[in-house]
Amino acid sequence: MTNRLQEKYKNEIVPSLIEKFNYSSIMQAPKLDKIVINMGVGDAVSNDKNLENAVEELTLIAGQKPVITTAKKSIAGFRLREGMPIGTKVTLRGDRMYDFLDKLVTVSLPRVRDFRGISNRSFDGRGNYTLGIREQLIFPEIDFDKVSKVRGMDIVIVTTAESDEESLELLTQLGMPFQK
Repeated sequence: MTNRLQEKYKNEIVPSLIEKFNYSSIMQAPKLDKIVINMGVGDAVSNDKNLENAVEELTLIAGQKPVITTAKKSIAGFRLREGMPIGTKVTLRGDRMYDFLDKLVTVSLPRVRDFRGISNRSFDGRGNYTLGIREQLIFPEIDFDKVSKVRGMDIVIVTTAESDEESLELLTQLGMPFQK
């Protein structure tokens, strides 16, 4: 069984992208490659329980166990040593990626207070889009009462698009609510 977003991509989005950008082959049409969700836990330096909570929450959000990221170099001002755990990230591909994007666009982003759309300036020049979220509470899986600390996260949507224009068109057609 394929996801609703995958069906829409195959049946509606690919033909419209081919028409708009004059591709000679279906294979030239940009597609989603992966989604990386990263949650920095700077206070894990003083309390390991914070990192465990972040891993638990990210597991609920992504539906997949995240990897713990470590510090690359020591910074005395932050009491940080090389190799200390300071965050967690998860990479989604395939069905889980489409499920997460569908949930993000239809359920989570509309729950943001005073939501007027996401910025269309967060492309990196190679067709990838980065979205910062201030609190994990917008996701329906997170129980408000069990949250010890409100944390933000970065969501990077990696596409096979050659340019930002192609990527913007792909994500717009996938339902990303960009500002007008």
